[in-house]
Amino acid sequence: MAGITGAGAYLIGSVEPAKTEEAKPDALSAAADTEEKLEKSLVLDVMELEIGYGLIPLVDPEQGGDLLERIRAVRKQMAQDRGFIIPSVHIRDNLELKPQEYAIRIKGVEIARGEARPGSLLALNPGQVAAEIPGTPTLEPAFGLPAKWIEERDRQVAQMSGYTVVDPTTVVATHLTELIKRHSHEIITRQDVQKLLDGIKERYPKVVEEVIPALLPLGTVLRVLQNLLREQVPIRDLLTILETLGNTAHHVKDPDTLTEFVRQALAPAITQQYRTAENRMYVLSLDKPLEDLLEGAIQRTEMGNYLSLEPQMAKMIVQRISDGVRKCAESGCESIVLCSPSIRAYLKRLTERSLPDLVVLSFQEITPSVTIHSLGNMGLSYAD
Repeated sequence: MAGITGAGAYLIGSVEPAKTEEAKPDALSAAADTEEKLEKSLVLDVMELEIGYGLIPLVDPEQGGDLLERIRAVRKQMAQDRGFIIPSVHIRDNLELKPQEYAIRIKGVEIARGEARPGSLLALNPGQVAAEIPGTPTLEPAFGLPAKWIEERDRQVAQMSGYTVVDPTTVVATHLTELIKRHSHEIITRQDVQKLLDGIKERYPKVVEEVIPALLPLGTVLRVLQNLLREQVPIRDLLTILETLGNTAHHVKDPDTLTEFVRQALAPAITQQYRTAENRMYVLSLDKPLEDLLEGAIQRTEMGNYLSLEPQMAKMIVQRISDGVRKCAESGCESIVLCSPSIRAYLKRLTERSLPDLVVLSFQEITPSVTIHSLGNMGLSYAD
């Protein structure tokens, strides 16, 4: 009996340590997986699309959803328009959203939210439609136009009445497209710029070598490209951009000033972007006293240049420009503010909070082939 007991104790002593040794790799693996997941959770996706559970059919191909394909098409189109590859859009469900709601984030920050209704259609009123159709009133998320969610059976009636009818996938894709246009300057990164430089270096190595890093660091080139994208100027013509930087960076290092030189070099592309089919451009201009006031208010420091105006004066100038733009819109004209190149960037910054879509151009950014039509001359006497 003593021998059996001793043998049993020995076996227990030998088996238990063996089980413990076998369990250690599993525990370490689980801990490593947990650590890896934790580290991944700290990495922000550049772009995210969060959807409520009711929108899963738009994403699931087995349920006929084609949103993934549409987003790929959007990225391809935006790459051609903007001039750099838009990062992948990470799609995930979010139970905190309403079932038919979606949210779009850039680097973890929500920039927009909208609604889509699978099984329904969105009928948009372009502005001239007076006929009423059955449906749930709403606002189209990308442009804020009045619209209605209607049933499929009412599609033909809505179209015959003059409404523009789109499916919910198009609603989300269009919203995403407009947000990419407005936020391209936040999306592009140093890594994106380096890829662009690597690509053009294969064909024009001397152009790249002369500018980076001989004259400018990569960060300054990034700032210039961000400035262009911020005002909807594509950066596809990277060769012209780099050649301009190479010609001016010997005596100018400020990225904002460099941007103005680059914009002037891109005048043909900028002109084409804003001219009408009749090769005309309708503009509002500033009188000389107002231009002189803005010129004198520019403060130049080692940390950069900025416009220094008394708050009341700044408010009056913005109000005057806003009134001019509104009058032009009422007459059916899309106005552009035209000014001297020395104040262009500062005038844009002054107005971008109140008038984010206002186009501000300098005289050097318009090619001579375009006919300019003046819609008014704004001055200090009108701002009082």
